[in-house]
Amino acid sequence: MISNKKVLGAALAAAVFAFAPLAQAGALEQFKAFVAGTKSARGEFDQRIVKVAKGAVVMSKPSSGTFIFARPGKFIWQYQKPYQQLLQADGDKLYVYDKDLNQVTIRKLGDALGQSPAAILFGSNDLEKNFTLKEGGLRDGLEWLQATPRARDSSFQQIGIGLRNGTPEAMELRDAFGQISVLTFKKFEKNPVLAADQFKFVTPKGADVFNN
Repeated sequence: MISNKKVLGAALAAAVFAFAPLAQAGALEQFKAFVAGTKSARGEFDQRIVKVAKGAVVMSKPSSGTFIFARPGKFIWQYQKPYQQLLQADGDKLYVYDKDLNQVTIRKLGDALGQSPAAILFGSNDLEKNFTLKEGGLRDGLEWLQATPRARDSSFQQIGIGLRNGTPEAMELRDAFGQISVLTFKKFEKNPVLAADQFKFVTPKGADVFNN
């Protein structure tokens, strides 16, 4: 008769060997596995803006919030501190709600998503259609992937994604003016159970609505 300890030991060993290839994989392999295996996710984020002026590095105060997404093209990206702003997409339209102004701006999602950073995490699996992807090396304990938009009129020159064990933990967004937005993710939960109407936008009472 096989003891419980031996069964548990064999299970743990199998888990370690199954996990090892992903842990040792490069950023591109990890990210493709993440996209293929993650249909939805939720978590928290912190964001800072970094500028380089006259040789000096200036870093903004952090902003923070939460996110939920379901592929393709459904997400809720909510800033909570130091100000409140909501970006929400239902697969067809993007809604941007500024709480202080009580104002909603609506855009067609295809135009708004396109080659933006949101397309990488929240869009379809066809990333290489809009981005050139390559390895960015190991830094700060993360394997980095470099994504360069194929279109010349993109808002960003380059997007970096830092991964660990098949999960994005950081993003760096570099624009044409030398400004870098640095995002870090935490409490990243893959494939949570989401409500059917999770991404349906409800216009706040009294809000001004603008269609772009």
